[in-house]
Amino acid sequence: MPPTVNDLYVDHISTIPANVGKPAKLFVREHVATNPSSPRRPVLMLHGRSVPAVAAFDLPYKKYSWAAELAKAGYDVYVMELQGSGLSTRPKMEKHQNVSPAPAQRALLSPNPNATPYTGPVEYAAQLNNSQSDWDEVDKVVDFVLARTGATKIDLIGWSAAAQQLGPYAIQRHGKVRSLFLSAPIFPPNGRDSKAGTDFGAPVSLPVTTPEGAFGYPMTVGTKGGLERSWQNDLRCPDQREDGMVEEIWKAMMAVDTIGATWGGPTPGQPEGLNRIRNSYWWGWNKTTVKLHGVLGDKVPVCIVYGEHDSIINTSPDLGLVYFSTPELYRNIPGKKKLMFRISCAGHQIVWERKAKLLHTMSEHWLKHGKVEGAETGSYARDEDGALTLLEE
Repeated sequence: MPPTVNDLYVDHISTIPANVGKPAKLFVREHVATNPSSPRRPVLMLHGRSVPAVAAFDLPYKKYSWAAELAKAGYDVYVMELQGSGLSTRPKMEKHQNVSPAPAQRALLSPNPNATPYTGPVEYAAQLNNSQSDWDEVDKVVDFVLARTGATKIDLIGWSAAAQQLGPYAIQRHGKVRSLFLSAPIFPPNGRDSKAGTDFGAPVSLPVTTPEGAFGYPMTVGTKGGLERSWQNDLRCPDQREDGMVEEIWKAMMAVDTIGATWGGPTPGQPEGLNRIRNSYWWGWNKTTVKLHGVLGDKVPVCIVYGEHDSIINTSPDLGLVYFSTPELYRNIPGKKKLMFRISCAGHQIVWERKAKLLHTMSEHWLKHGKVEGAETGSYARDEDGALTLLEE
């Protein structure tokens, strides 16, 4: 019998600067366990920067739904959307609703929806969300899930930039968190610090347009072609992904954005769709804060899995704030209850590649046993035959 699936909305009072103090609804998809454990074991899954959570974790194609597979294994799984993504509240940001706030992308809105140039005043001209508003929304959903299941702790699973929310959240709210599993986590060792570098307070007043010049608008947009081009950078092995996957993923992304689905494409009246992406201002996730209070790897065990061909999560140290390094995350986690696996023939989109089933299995073993492939701690490379090599990380 397949798991029961329910679409829910969690009421929240927004702390996003664009609609601060106003009611918002956070979308949560619930997969009720087929054979639930006793006591119940809830799992919360959080999306990254640009992909709605339903498309990331509950892709309705073959057996790519990570959430469904975990529910079959006995876990109550909750897939959440932060404000501005997927089916959660999308704050009204501009008086002129047909224009993308990112000026360089306005051409993508012609001829669909036939937007005209607009230079008038806007109601909100800064980044949409920030670290604190994201942590607030995660906490609201965590409390909702714990109350719904009667559990006292929750396991967290995140993909890509979800590490920015779940890592600091686990440190701050470790009493609610059983474990942390991160797939292809974004970790900037030199990322923006918290106030005074000793807590998670905002480093500046918000909303903000920073000297970096990247935060004077609340939204960017992504194209189907952009998804394909980014993915191509990581496709290094024969048959790394199935044919037709981009089409299936784009269909799932557009299904949770009825407005974005009517935008983009070169032919009038035939929109290809655009993925509306929150412009975020994040802080509090770096080589200093990851060590705070000695939580990660101790009170909250951590497992990291990433693809060897991932071109997004490991970048040049010369890039400053956008220097990313997953091995640096592993090295800086202070406790000993930590694991990391580098998976052969996989990229950043491992959740949609042929290695997705391996990812599902590894997460199931982590949740059930606190170890993966028989290992409880350490950093490993996993080759095509399943052999593990201990890495010096």
